[in-house]
Parts: sequence; structure tokens; C-alpha cells
Amino acid sequence: MTNYVFGVDIGGTTIKTGLFDAGGELVEKWEIPTDTSDSGSNIIGDIAASIKRKMTEKGISKDSVGGIGMGVPGPVLESGKVLGCVNLGWGEINAAALLSEATGLKVKSGNDANVAALGEMWRGGGMGYSNMVMVTLGTGVGGGIVLGRKILYGSHGAGGEIGHAVINPNETEQCTCKNRGCLEQYCAAAGIVRTAENILSESDAPSVLRGIKLDPKVIFDAAKAGDAAGLETVEIFADRLGRFLANISAVIDPQIFVIGGGISKAGGILTDSLQKYYKKYAFHASKNTKFSLAVLGNDAGIYGGAMLILN
Repeated sequence: MTNYVFGVDIGGTTIKTGLFDAGGELVEKWEIPTDTSDSGSNIIGDIAASIKRKMTEKGISKDSVGGIGMGVPGPVLESGKVLGCVNLGWGEINAAALLSEATGLKVKSGNDANVAALGEMWRGGGMGYSNMVMVTLGTGVGGGIVLGRKILYGSHGAGGEIGHAVINPNETEQCTCKNRGCLEQYCAAAGIVRTAENILSESDAPSVLRGIKLDPKVIFDAAKAGDAAGLETVEIFADRLGRFLANISAVIDPQIFVIGGGISKAGGILTDSLQKYYKKYAFHASKNTKFSLAVLGNDAGIYGGAMLILN
């Protein structure tokens, strides 16, 4: 009988783990450091030891655990095979099989962004829906796709890698993925700052953004206060991302887009401006797709991991 499940979110710095009961309530969560030494060879053993310690501490037997759901920062096949994780030092390994072997428990895994999307669908900004696309905006642009309450793995474990869709083939600067003109180059933090800098350099108009260190927060705050350069930056950003999401909708047709990541803290100005441009470009049948903000923050991955097992 399943009384408990574990959700694990592997990050480059820390590994977050949550213990959930069979009803999906979070019982406890904790973190351990991610040991990336020796090509990340200690990571699976560290996770297994951490879970075993918690089971001993709580008096939980193996028979009462339904399994472990795990988000991994890289492409993951439905079989559990990981096709390399640069941040962890992993090459091709079947992380799910190795963790299962180390714990004696069933393990399912997926790309961390897709698993986080599953968590947001279950208990966050996408609650009540079964088809959603999550967009995470921060240092990079990530995506997670959930269709029929199941994450989209893709044939190469790369389903949902929206940040590396090329939106400007004429871009001369290289993206971190070595391609040029990726969405991430325009809609991640550095891209938003670059847009604002270009606007400020092309005009002498007064702006609260002049002479200060720019980041997305101060830019969105300036826009909220009515600053012309701030507003123009947000409009350009929303036009680019809204148009891109309209294209995604023409393929996926989700019920809702959930916007997360550090930049999502801008709040309503972000979702309102995105929805405006999305409606401008979307196919008529999909114009009323909903937009919401993610609510689980850094816990989305552990919730999604638990849902991989409970689903």
C-alpha cells in the first residue's frame, strides 16, 4: 500500500527532496549539496542515502513508499536515460535505474523544467487544467509542456526546450547553446537589459533607468511607474515572447500558459502585456488561452516529482 512518495529536484548547487503522503500533501522537505566532483558520480548515492535516512527517521518501510519522482537538469528520455547533464558532469546514464537500484524503490524521472511544470499543473498556477505550457524566465528561458496531465518528453528528451527556438536568424551574437538568435537571447534577463540599453542609447529622453545598474526588476518597476524607456522595453519583450507563444499555441494549443522564474515576480504587468501580444498573433481559435503566474517557486520540482509517481 502506498502511503508516501518522494519528489527530488536535482540542481547544480543543491538537491531538493520532498516527502509527500499518498494524498499529495507535503510532509517535509529538505536539501543536500550537489556534489559535482568526479563527474557527478556521487550524486545518485547521496540522494539514495538522504532518502534512506529520512525513511529511518520517520519509521517508513519500503513497502509503504510508492516511489521516487526526479527532475534532472538535462534531456531525459521516458525510459529514464539522461542524455548528458553539463551542470552535473554527467554523460549518458540511466539515473532512474541507478537510483532505483540504490534504494530498492520505483523511480521515474524527467527534465527538471518539465517536472516543475507538472508540479505547477498539479498544485500551482496551472491547477485545474490538464494541458499547459510553463515558461520560466530568469538567467535563461526554460519551458515545460504537460499534455493530458503527462509531461512531454520528446524523442530526444528535449521536449519543452523553448529557450533555444531561433526567433532571429540574423543575430550575430552567439547563444550559450552555440546557436544564434535564440529566444533566450532576447527574453532572459540579459536580453531584457540589452533591449533597455539600446533604447536608452538611441534617445536623450529622461529616464529613471539612466545611470543605474539595470536588471529586469528595475526595468519592470520603471514601467509600472510610467517611465517611457521602461514601458518600451516591456512592450518589445512582450511582443517577442507573446508572438513566440502564439506560435507554440498553434502546435500545442494548451489551455493555459504558466509564467515562472525570477522575472515572473514582476506580476500582472508581465502577464497582461504578454496576453495582449499573444492575442494579437494567435490563431483565432486559441486567442483566449489563459495566462497565470507560477506559485510554487522553488518547490515546483519536488511537487512535480511526487506527481510523476502519483499520476
